[in-house]
Amino acid sequence: MTPNEPAAGTDRVGARPVTPAAPHRHAEIVDVHLILRRGEEVLLARRANTGYGDGLWNLPSGHVEDDEDVRAAMIREAREEIGLDLTPADLRAEAVVQHRGPGEAPRMGWFFTAEYGAGGEPFNAEPHKCAELAWHTLTALPHDMVAYCREGLTAWHRGDRFTLHWQPDDTPIAYDPEQRTAAIPLGPQ
Repeated sequence: MTPNEPAAGTDRVGARPVTPAAPHRHAEIVDVHLILRRGEEVLLARRANTGYGDGLWNLPSGHVEDDEDVRAAMIREAREEIGLDLTPADLRAEAVVQHRGPGEAPRMGWFFTAEYGAGGEPFNAEPHKCAELAWHTLTALPHDMVAYCREGLTAWHRGDRFTLHWQPDDTPIAYDPEQRTAAIPLGPQ
């Protein structure tokens, strides 16, 4: 029990019944994704040896750590994964995607943009987790991408600031151009 959480029983003022806090509250993983732009191209990383989406293209990304805000997490992940020393002024929050992958718990993804040249020259700073880095045009993204990442990029490119991406349990985590998208824009079109 926290100092601000009343115990079960009655309150001190009006003798009203007090219900204790629920034992479980919904919680989601929060992750961040960097859309590093070079003109009409974006930098993608091919995942390797992570146990999730290995062999698929993805944006440089990672999880927010305890006591870290999303912008600080993006700065840290850019440094860890592609060697960039970005500043808060280099980043712009562009899209938020609530996602649930097949058989997974929900998560919230923040997609940030930065321009090529900010923070230095990108390089593969985690070769044990990333097979390669490559620039891809926005209009010809590879099909072998993590679906969640692809939908976040597509949402940002369309100008959708908030998107729901709830994948059915019987779908792969890889993007499938033949499959109807699971993304639903949440906001004005």
